[in-house]
Amino acid sequence: MPKNFYSGIFITLLLGLSPVYAQQPALVSVDAVVEQRFTQTVPMLGRLVAKRSGTVATRISGAISEMLVDIGDPVIQGQSLARIDSAPLGLRKQHAKSQLGESQTRLKTAQAQLALASQAIKRLEALKDSAAVSQALYDDARQQRKIAFARVSEAQAGIASSKAALDIAELELSYVNITAPFDGTITRKLTEVGNYLQQGQSVFKIISDQQLELEVDVPAALLSGLAVDAELDLELENGSRHSARVRAIIPEENPRTRTRRVRFNTVLGADAGFLASEQSATVHIPASAPRNMLTVHKDGVIRRGRDNIVYVVNDKVAQIRTIQTGQAAGMRIEVLGGLEAGDVVVIRGNERLAPGQPVNITENL
Repeated sequence: MPKNFYSGIFITLLLGLSPVYAQQPALVSVDAVVEQRFTQTVPMLGRLVAKRSGTVATRISGAISEMLVDIGDPVIQGQSLARIDSAPLGLRKQHAKSQLGESQTRLKTAQAQLALASQAIKRLEALKDSAAVSQALYDDARQQRKIAFARVSEAQAGIASSKAALDIAELELSYVNITAPFDGTITRKLTEVGNYLQQGQSVFKIISDQQLELEVDVPAALLSGLAVDAELDLELENGSRHSARVRAIIPEENPRTRTRRVRFNTVLGADAGFLASEQSATVHIPASAPRNMLTVHKDGVIRRGRDNIVYVVNDKVAQIRTIQTGQAAGMRIEVLGGLEAGDVVVIRGNERLAPGQPVNITENL
């Protein structure tokens, strides 16, 4: 090789530039070193639980004539889920109507008898001073009027009883349709068409999967970092991140695990996916008081041997710098030394940089 070739390389190295990058700037993306509020957290595994769930039971006894939904079907409040055979209840209603009619007829008869008894008393009172009317006859007439009064009262009571029986029959007929008590999804079917059910017997299990809370068993030592309405980070099994707000800290401790149940209202985004009750989820519980710290984007830090280095851009030139790092904070890393707030660090394209190399900054690589 000619001597001037090696001389050129030597001069280039003295300038701190490689022969390849001496002429061509590198295309990079950058991010600023910032001071931010940070709270150290501990990931705690919890589970999603339905705010509303339970069994749907029949309010009357009878045979199932129709099953209108199946396991997994979504339902809305008031929707018919099944039907009880209404024929016996219809006959009971007709019988109650018939009894009401009979009671009304008895009342009319009793009222007519009362009117006749009252008229007889009036006639006897007009003839009371004559020898034709004895005291015994007058007393018998008064007794007959009392009997007529009693029959009227009896007939009126019969009408009230018949109306109550009719109201009960109509109410039972309204219970023929077994309906959903709230919006949700059918999780279990507990009977089939033709089965005879007693009043109160379960027909379906339903769960409201649109209203899910997070329940976490939190160690008592971490409860000091929690307060009602505190907002924390929530991570689902699909990797999506959301927020959870403390709704209640249950004042009951498990003596074996020394934990208490904490309920969180969940604020789930569109990327939460298909959710289910008892699904696992992770919430990040504060383990220390908040503090300010200097951070750099994690993509800006390069590990070389035992050192962590970054490329800091000054006047469109990348200069290498060794830094001391602390703990991770999401997509950023705590800086304990080597950088100051406002320093601009290369986060894309830094793997190809050389110290002192000029750079052009772009948003995307």
